[in-house]
Amino acid sequence: MLTGESVPLKALRQQIRLMAPSNGRVLIYGESGTGKELIARAIHAESLRRDRVFVELNCAAIPEDHIEAELFGYRHGAQPGGLSEQRGTLERADGGSLFLDEVGDMSLKTQAKVLSALDDQLFTPVGGAQPLRVDVRVIAATNKDLEEEIAKGNFREDLFYRLNVVPFFVPPLRERKQDIPLLAREFLGEFGRQYGRPRMEISEEALESLAKYHWPGNVRELKNVIERVLILNPRTTRIERKHLPPLTHKSGSQSTEEFSTLQQARDAYEREYILKKIEEARNNISRAAEMLGLERSHLYRKMKALGIGVRE
Repeated sequence: MLTGESVPLKALRQQIRLMAPSNGRVLIYGESGTGKELIARAIHAESLRRDRVFVELNCAAIPEDHIEAELFGYRHGAQPGGLSEQRGTLERADGGSLFLDEVGDMSLKTQAKVLSALDDQLFTPVGGAQPLRVDVRVIAATNKDLEEEIAKGNFREDLFYRLNVVPFFVPPLRERKQDIPLLAREFLGEFGRQYGRPRMEISEEALESLAKYHWPGNVRELKNVIERVLILNPRTTRIERKHLPPLTHKSGSQSTEEFSTLQQARDAYEREYILKKIEEARNNISRAAEMLGLERSHLYRKMKALGIGVRE
């Protein structure tokens, strides 16, 4: 379900209704945390394949030397340790939809093999002898500018045109602020039930603060903030402005009135920035450290100093 009544979201829902019944490949563009996977699932749910399987592969979360085996599967003896054979995501998605999340993070070598598989719907498992034919609708997503990546030599132009048959653009939360109260109440209800507090409310003042914040982490960040507030205020049944994290009290201009020292402001910004990168990396600390340009051990020390719990 895509929550919201803003003009951008209504347009997106209409596009899904129009394009989902086709068999065309889809490429979803959007910043991290905007809900690209939710869009992919909505497309599948309204497609002619709705009764078949939906399989997801996060291209950014899988090590480079494992992604081919994840995509194409492998046969007995092809993997170290003599592991038994495994069906890949392409084979498991046969007849349904395959969602390639963060497709811009695939290596050029893997891109070449994906291109070949898309062209013929034919591929050979790692270590296999016989090619397999599948019928798969590919839905891909990226938070990168793929045309810019093509210019840099990081993404194949021919693969881009294969994937970009039906482009979808998911707006960032700052461009659909009308939806923030609806989303906040939805997440409040969801986490209220999860934590045994079904009658949760949120004040208008708190909603105004949420609407003024610029949400660099988009819908995912809003969802995390609501859950964090419930966890940190176990006896509260009504969320007030005072319960919200300090950064959500500020507009996009980033007022500094709440910080008494420069170090407090620096720590607050650094903490939120690291949290955002950890969320983008889906709690993979090694990946987050790479995105931040830090050694893994250095990131752990930073997290400990800033009071960020490890969630791997």
